[in-house]
Amino acid sequence: MNIDHDLVRRLVAGRFPRWADLPVERLPSGGTVNAVFRLGDDLLVRLPLAEGGVADILREREWLPLLAPRLPVAVPEVLGAGEPAEGYPWPWSVYRWLPGHVPEEGALDDPVRLAADLAAFVAAMRDVDPPGTPPRAYRGGPLATLDAATRAALDVLRRIPEEDVDHDAALAVWEDALGAPGPDGPPVWLHADLMPGNLLVAGGRLAAVIDFGCAGTGDAACDLFPAWNLLPSGAREVFRDALGVDDAAWRRGRGRTLSQALISLPFHRAANPSMARNARHVLRAVLTEDRVDGRQVV
Repeated sequence: MNIDHDLVRRLVAGRFPRWADLPVERLPSGGTVNAVFRLGDDLLVRLPLAEGGVADILREREWLPLLAPRLPVAVPEVLGAGEPAEGYPWPWSVYRWLPGHVPEEGALDDPVRLAADLAAFVAAMRDVDPPGTPPRAYRGGPLATLDAATRAALDVLRRIPEEDVDHDAALAVWEDALGAPGPDGPPVWLHADLMPGNLLVAGGRLAAVIDFGCAGTGDAACDLFPAWNLLPSGAREVFRDALGVDDAAWRRGRGRTLSQALISLPFHRAANPSMARNARHVLRAVLTEDRVDGRQVV
């Protein structure tokens, strides 16, 4: 969907006249589901780029007000529910602006403190028990459901030699994850998309977590993504220790993170540099960890 400043201005003016005179600025984003515009100094407009993003908008409207008071950092606050208009066919939302900046792998101000903050957020998500029937998270189901797509992505990457992926090592990590015992308890609440682009930091600390469109219940290992997509090795251990992650969950979490990177890299390498860069970072982080069934993996 082609969404420009003029369309956003018309949508806002029609639905929320009190904000009609505020300036509109499109924000750069590595996201693939929504267009994001800043509205004045204090607001943000988020609009699905395709029909598949509509469920994310509606999920946030329903669940963010219930999750927000139970979490240790700021999360998006929906201030206005936009509806289809002006030729735009889907719901959209206006949120309060959250300060902070997106962290970049390899350039963290205080990775140990950030690791502790991330662990506190993940632990709080696991413990929430809001009223109502929770949705199933977009990710967090049985790891085996990702097997075919992960192996297919590895096959594609074999034909892209300039990406220089150690296919045998990646396959060893993936098969190790598949062989790990499954969760030994009920599903827990997950953010389910803890990519760097969905985090905001300030002064080295976690300031906010955004984009809850994938949130719901599932395997707790799904929210271990930051261990490999953002944190360096020392902070990774702080994150793991703070959450008390056992070996089986760590292996599943590493496999999930690897799978996501393998699938993302060939898909985004030409059109989405930030997503491709993070996928390469994950592959380096995962494939240099010193354990797959006790063996050196690279």
